[in-house]
Amino acid sequence: MAGWRLSLDTGRWQPANNLVDRLLFGRDDEIFEISPEEFVWYVEQERGLSLRGDGPIFALYETVRAIQDTVREERRYPTPHEQALIRGVRRRTFVMFEEQLQQAGDPAADPTIAASAS
Repeated sequence: MAGWRLSLDTGRWQPANNLVDRLLFGRDDEIFEISPEEFVWYVEQERGLSLRGDGPIFALYETVRAIQDTVREERRYPTPHEQALIRGVRRRTFVMFEEQLQQAGDPAADPTIAASAS
């Protein structure tokens, strides 16, 4: 069994085996189960906020930021269309990022998680 933690500096997965016992045997109120859809959402939210760069993934992160900025400036909730667009973009960027990590040999990368998030 292995544990992994998202690096906010690189968007890659870092070993976090020290958390396995805590997750399995701890009674920590901060530990809870989330769905694959929520996992993809949170990972891509963090990557989109923390990472900057060039290329198609970063252009999609910028698209999400632009939608969120517009919603914030207009002091409103996102429309159902905007929510669906953001969800779709995040699923897509998750797969793209994880595929790049897999190609680079990252043992924790798993683009198939997004397939179960649909």
